[in-house]
Amino acid sequence: MKKIAISIGDLNGIGLEIALLAHKKIKKFCKPYYMIDGKMLFQASKILGIEVPKDFRTVQVAKEFHIRPGKVSKKSGLYSYLSFKKAIKMTKNGKVDAIVTLPINKEAWNKAGIKYKGHTEVLSDMFKKDAIMMIGCKKLFSILYTQHIPLKTVSREVKTKKLYKFFLNTHNSLKNIEKIAVLGLNPHAGDNGVIGDEEKAIKKAIKKANRGIKRDIFYGPLVPDTAFSPQNIKKMKYFVAMYHDQGLIPVKTLHFKDSINVSLNLPIMRTSVDHGTAFDIAYKKEFTPSCKSYINAVKEAIAIR
Repeated sequence: MKKIAISIGDLNGIGLEIALLAHKKIKKFCKPYYMIDGKMLFQASKILGIEVPKDFRTVQVAKEFHIRPGKVSKKSGLYSYLSFKKAIKMTKNGKVDAIVTLPINKEAWNKAGIKYKGHTEVLSDMFKKDAIMMIGCKKLFSILYTQHIPLKTVSREVKTKKLYKFFLNTHNSLKNIEKIAVLGLNPHAGDNGVIGDEEKAIKKAIKKANRGIKRDIFYGPLVPDTAFSPQNIKKMKYFVAMYHDQGLIPVKTLHFKDSINVSLNLPIMRTSVDHGTAFDIAYKKEFTPSCKSYINAVKEAIAIR
């Protein structure tokens, strides 16, 4: 049975409640290790009114603080970051097989003075690799060429050389996938230069990557507003999006409760829930958060590695 390090996320949000609610189910197919101190665990369980299972294995993180349900806090931001770093260390040392992350709050990280915008950026820096964010489920995955950057800067990133490298890294991470669609950047995929010329760089990169792979794996650039039509999704399950919302809006619209986040192009395996901290329902007993994304993330971490 594989061992999984669970980065606990922002303790002011719904992450720990999900971990407690799903523990009985996920322990049937893995050995979870939760990156949280005992004192913090019991503080949260008391607020939630959920008893801590006797076999709930914890790993000390330190930096204790007072949980403030539903609040953005630099202390909770720092704790979630340290929890993630502890999970990475355990994976690098071979003590666990993979990492599953529960949701963080980017504003809380910023308040804590953490220079990264999210988990993926931490992994890229620590492993000196260009970590690739893939979000979705078995029915549909979006692979993000750019991630957490302002929309006004995306067009400057659409360069043939960078795209070519990205396509090769994506293929090397998903070698069993036969067909990957690539979206254009502009409306109508540029209309042959009438609405922008970034698609020229995308076309060149696709051709170059397919020549390097010696197979036609990448297809496009597709018109973004029709790329995710039912007809296309029947033919292809993997889509490269040029920017964050272009890829995430269709995935979250169609598969919000099922989707997960997978980090590609890394020497370790990391998956995550594909939802936020849900501060609006955190620790409110009248609302029970869905555990589906978390359970899917754990299953994917076990299946891939």
